[in-house]
Amino acid sequence: MERIDGKKISSQIKEEIAQEVEQLKEDGGKIPHLAAIIVGHDGASETYVGHKEKACQQVGFNSTVVRFEDDIAEDTLLRKVDELNNNTDIDGIIVQLPLPKHIAEQKVIEAIEPRKDVDGFHPINIGRMVIGLPSYVSATPAGIVELIKRYNIETSGKDVVVIGRSNIVGKPISILLSQKSESGNATVTLTHSRTKNLKEIVSRADIVIVALGKAEFLTADMVKKGAVIIDVGITRVKSDKTKSGWKLLGDVKFDEVSKKASYITPVPGGVGPMTIVSLLQNTLKSAKGEIYSRI
Repeated sequence: MERIDGKKISSQIKEEIAQEVEQLKEDGGKIPHLAAIIVGHDGASETYVGHKEKACQQVGFNSTVVRFEDDIAEDTLLRKVDELNNNTDIDGIIVQLPLPKHIAEQKVIEAIEPRKDVDGFHPINIGRMVIGLPSYVSATPAGIVELIKRYNIETSGKDVVVIGRSNIVGKPISILLSQKSESGNATVTLTHSRTKNLKEIVSRADIVIVALGKAEFLTADMVKKGAVIIDVGITRVKSDKTKSGWKLLGDVKFDEVSKKASYITPVPGGVGPMTIVSLLQNTLKSAKGEIYSRI
């Protein structure tokens, strides 16, 4: 069994991005600029945005964080998105989710200019991804594909089971792995809460991707020996064994499943660290005009 070390791979990618940004500076090119909007004071959102700011600094990006109180009017937020859309120095825009209940998240997502939608949530980017056109792929699926590439895990002709059908992870990763591409050509089964005989379906899989948000859902009796296990889930549970009083669990019962797996991602330290570097990669692509012509 080999652990898939997302922390190590993410550090390598940051170094690669930093070198590319340094070359852009030397050549007089555009320095990538990421803008993040955060509404309210949700602890997890604050932490995530803080990590993005730090990551931008590490690789030489410019970054801007726009903060609003949670009682902001939807129209005010949309005007700020439009302002960033029209700011030619901004290459990427993200709006940190979740938003307060009085704001329509999908409306805000669709207000972002697709050329700056480095989160990859806009329907235009999703549509382009589905039909195989260049697009910004959302961070977690992009991070999973990157891990598969860097560990030389074969996907062509393999049976893949994805557990969870969210628009952010499950659906896009199922499409990416089934496409005719270097890290695709797999036969993918997308399962969910209404799937019958889930254990039987999963037990035939060469690669299992679990994105449910249910702690330790996948157990050893559900997977075959030698399977590749990608754990996307992260749940915070109380623990009397840690100083903080909490610990993080994935969707996979790691201790027992790891004994049967050929490759497995731990939680934390697996898929998680790849999300921010995927966002950086998309912002760099935007600055260089690799997906769309640069604005």
